[in-house]
Amino acid sequence: MSVRLLKKVLKEQELQQQQHHDESEEEEEEGDSPDSGTRPAINPFDLLNDDDVDQEDEPEIDDETVVGNNPKQELSGMKSMVDATSTSNQKSKKKKKKKCKTGLSSVTNKVEEPLDDTLDTLSLDVNSSRHQPGPTKTKPETSKLRAEYVKQCAPSALQVDPKCLNPENELRRIFGSKVVKSYEKSNQASSSRQVIGGRRGAHHTRKTILVSPSEHWPRWDGSLSMEFLETKDGYHHFRYVHSSSYDQVQRTFEAAKAIHDLNGIASILLHHPYHLDSLVTMADYFKFVGEHQMSVDSTAKSLYALECAWHPRFSPLQANCQLRICHETNKPLFTTLFTHMKNLDRRGCHRSALEVCKLLLSLDLDDPTGAMFCVDYFALRAEEYAWLEWFSEDYKSDNSLWLFPNFSYSLAICRFCLEQEEPSKDADTRATKSNSADLMKQALMLHPSVLKKLVTKVPLKDQAWTNILKHVFFRSEKTGSASLDHLINIYVERSYIIWRLPDLQKLLRVSALQVIETLEHSTGDAKDWACVRKEAFSSENNEYSHLLVSDFSDIVPTLPPENLQNFMVDPRMREPEQNGGQIANPLDGGPAPRDVVNRNALAVLFESMLPWVNYGAGHETMRFRQSVAAYTLILG
Repeated sequence: MSVRLLKKVLKEQELQQQQHHDESEEEEEEGDSPDSGTRPAINPFDLLNDDDVDQEDEPEIDDETVVGNNPKQELSGMKSMVDATSTSNQKSKKKKKKKCKTGLSSVTNKVEEPLDDTLDTLSLDVNSSRHQPGPTKTKPETSKLRAEYVKQCAPSALQVDPKCLNPENELRRIFGSKVVKSYEKSNQASSSRQVIGGRRGAHHTRKTILVSPSEHWPRWDGSLSMEFLETKDGYHHFRYVHSSSYDQVQRTFEAAKAIHDLNGIASILLHHPYHLDSLVTMADYFKFVGEHQMSVDSTAKSLYALECAWHPRFSPLQANCQLRICHETNKPLFTTLFTHMKNLDRRGCHRSALEVCKLLLSLDLDDPTGAMFCVDYFALRAEEYAWLEWFSEDYKSDNSLWLFPNFSYSLAICRFCLEQEEPSKDADTRATKSNSADLMKQALMLHPSVLKKLVTKVPLKDQAWTNILKHVFFRSEKTGSASLDHLINIYVERSYIIWRLPDLQKLLRVSALQVIETLEHSTGDAKDWACVRKEAFSSENNEYSHLLVSDFSDIVPTLPPENLQNFMVDPRMREPEQNGGQIANPLDGGPAPRDVVNRNALAVLFESMLPWVNYGAGHETMRFRQSVAAYTLILG
C-alpha cells in the first residue's frame, strides 16, 4: 500500500511541476505584454490557496512514512520530491520578486510624475516650478496671485458671530440666567392666550438665527423665495422672488396704502400673515401708538419670513453675499434689519445690535441704510474697541473713515479706552499709533462745529465750556457743506450719550484748550484742516439726504391722533413738517361718526383701530379693547 501511495504522490508532484512550468511561461509572456505593469504582481488569495495545499499534503506524507514497508525507497523518493519542489519554489519566488519589482517600479514612475506636478502647482514658492517643462510664471504674477489668495483667506471685519445675534445670550451675560428665565416664564404665561376659533394646530417652527420664532406663530407659507444671480469680484449676488399669490396680495396692499386704509392692511395679515410690507406698516403703527412689544413682534415676524426664504448658497454671516437694494424685492430686508437693530439697542443689547449692523454693511457695499454712521456707536457701547480699530483699517482697504465726524471722534474715544484697559502696552502702541490726546485734537481741528452741538445736546453746563465756545474757531455751527452738516447732526443725535462720562468730558476739554493754544501760535493749521475738510466733502448738495436724523435717535417718534392717518407716507415727505413746514392738503377735521348697524363685525373690528374713526360716545374704550383683540387675531 505504501508503494502505491508513493507512486500517487510522485505523479502529483510531476503534475505540479508541469503546472508551475506552464504558469512561468505564461508569466513571461504576460511580462512582455504592455498590460503587465497595470496588473497586480501578487494575488493575496493565491497565498491563501498555497497554504491550504501545503497543509493538505503534509498529513499524507506523514501517513506514508509511518505506514510504508520499504523505508529506503521512501526516503529516496522523498528526497527527489523535496529537491524538485524546492527548485520549483525558488524559481517561482524569483520570478514573482522580479514581477513585483517591475510592477511597483512602473506604478511608482507613473505616480511620481503627476504628484510632482501637483506639488509644484500647489506650492507658494516661486522656485518650485523649476521642474516643469512649460514656461514658468514671473515673480510679479506669483506675488499678485499670492496677495489675492491671502486676501481671500483673511477674515473680514464684517463677519457676523451667530451666537451674538441672539439677544438672550447677551441678557444672560448682563443680568444672569435666573433673571432671564423668570422673565421668559412670565412672558410665556402672558402669551399663552387662546385665539378666537380655537388654538392653531401644533407645528414645529423652523429654527432661524436672526430671531427666535414663537410657538404661536403660523406656519411659513413659502410665498417668498430667493434666487442666485451671479458671482462677481468674490461676492455672490442674490435677489428675493415673489410668487404669483404674493404679487396679488402686494397689489391689494398698494391699493390700501394709497387711501391710507389700515383696516385693509390688517385684513391682509389675517389671510397672509407673512406679507412683509403689511407687517412693516403695522409695526410702524404700533410704534406710533405706544405698543412697542407689538411693534417688535411684527418686525420679528418679518425677519422670520425673510430668513425662511434664503437660498441654500446664501451665507450672509461670512460677509461674501450681496443683496443689492436696487432690486425692489430686497428693500424689505434692509428696512426690517434696521428696525430690528434699533429695537435691540433700546433693549440694551448693544453687542447684538453691532452684529446686525455688520450684517447690514456686508449685504450692500453702498450702505443704503446708513449703518456706517452708527456702527462706531454700537462698538463703543459693546466695548469692542480693538474691533473698531481693525474695522477702520480693514474696511475698503483705506484709512478714509477717519474723515467722517463719527469715526474721527469715536476712534479717539476707542484709543482712550484701550489706554485705560492696557496701560502697560501704552508705550508699545505709541511707536505705531497716535495716542488719544492727539487723535482728539485732530478730530477737533477737522470738525470743530461738533463741539458746540455736543455742549448743547449733552448738555455740558460747566463755565469752562462757555469760555471755550467763545473762541472764534468753535463759535460756528455750520461748516459750509450740506453733507457734512447732516452727518454731524446724525453723529450728535446718535452718540451724545457717550459724552456724559466724566473722563471723556475731561479729555475733550483738555484737547479743546490745547487746540486753542496751538491756534494762537500758528493760524495756518486752521486753514490746512479747512482745506482737508473741503476736499473730503466737496459736493454742494446733501449726498445723505435719504438718511433721516430721527432714524438715529433714541426718541420714539409719536404723532397726534388726528395725524396718524398720514403715517404711511414716505418719511422724507414728513421732513418739512418736522422742520416747521406744513403738509399739503391737511385734514381739517375727522370724518362724521359711522354707524355699525348691519355691517360686517370683522370689518368694524379693524376699522375701530383707526384713530380718526368715531363711533359715538365711549368709542375710546371700545377702540382700545378691539385693538387688542385685533392684534390677537393678526399675530396670534
